Amino acid sequence: MSDEDSEAEPAVELGEGPDVEGAPLSRVTARLTWGIEHSTVVDREGDTTIRTPDGPRELSAVLEDIEATYFADRHEFEAAVRDVIGTGPVPTE
Repeated sequence: MSDEDSEAEPAVELGEGPDVEGAPLSRVTARLTWGIEHSTVVDREGDTTIRTPDGPRELSAVLEDIEATYFADRHEFEAAVRDVIGTGPVPTE
């Protein structure tokens, strides 16, 4: 397959439907460098709205419910956040 062929078609087709408010948690964690302190996450990404099963929430509000002061890696952080927000389908508009 040539470069022209790969550029002609999108890698993933986007469906039509309602928008989902907030950023996926994985997008937020991809912007951070690990290990990282709790306070640094709040400073850098606290105002970011993330998607949750209960609707969009500001990350700083979620982090208030997490007692850990340091996250060694991305998986540890995501697990702590998911313990607070839960898992499941994200509501659409």
